[in-house]
Amino acid sequence: MRFVSIASGSSGNCTYIGTDHTHLLVDAGISCKRIDTGVQELGIKPDELAGVLITHEHSDHISGIRVFSKKHHVPLYGTKETLEAIERMDVKKEIDPDLYRPVRADEQIVVGDFTVTPFSNSHDAANPVGYRAEADGHSVGVVTDLGVYSQYTINHLLGLDAVLLEANHDVHMLEAGPYPFPLKRRILGQKGHLSNEAAGHLLNELLHDGMKHIVLGHLSKENNYAELAYETVCCEVNMSENPYNSGDFPITVARRDAMSDVIYI
Repeated sequence: MRFVSIASGSSGNCTYIGTDHTHLLVDAGISCKRIDTGVQELGIKPDELAGVLITHEHSDHISGIRVFSKKHHVPLYGTKETLEAIERMDVKKEIDPDLYRPVRADEQIVVGDFTVTPFSNSHDAANPVGYRAEADGHSVGVVTDLGVYSQYTINHLLGLDAVLLEANHDVHMLEAGPYPFPLKRRILGQKGHLSNEAAGHLLNELLHDGMKHIVLGHLSKENNYAELAYETVCCEVNMSENPYNSGDFPITVARRDAMSDVIYI
């Protein structure tokens, strides 16, 4: 299995998960041109994709979906409410409704080699989800855009080989920054985004001997930076009561403007 962040940040998100025979994207929040380039750099034709798993309808997760789906006719998976929200936003009706594939949280679907489990996230969208994808005895998870997590979230992410985990903002940078108060309150709220510290706390619940890679993603351009996210999450791991140190695992930070290294699982 291969796992790659094509782009990750508050301005656009797109993640690749694939085997030799089945290729999936999680979200398409960047331009079709950037998606095509990223997929082709992995040696895959965009038309070979088995689907796009959409987490929710916010623009940084779907901005490329109209052009991409029209050009490549790739199935679009998302909750019924998410797909309906996208359809309402598709004023020019460019998306073929036959491409929509509704999913339900906690109900597994099979897409080629993958068994995919959507799970609910706490975010201010119609019905947002994260995804766990399993193939050949290995599993990866993508979990971003959640203001809080619970034991339910943890249960869906246990035993992963790799995870892309939101570390959206530094609380002090956000509080002191230029955002208007209502936006700050939204980001810090229960349906907002995970801070660096919260990401570290969640990661502590997921670490196990078989974890092969952690990718920190969905960083805010205005309220975070890669070194701070990395150091804060590592500090939370090192200060926790679990038996691990941050140095026991590869931890990297996904970039908004460049692909990550390919993670082989």
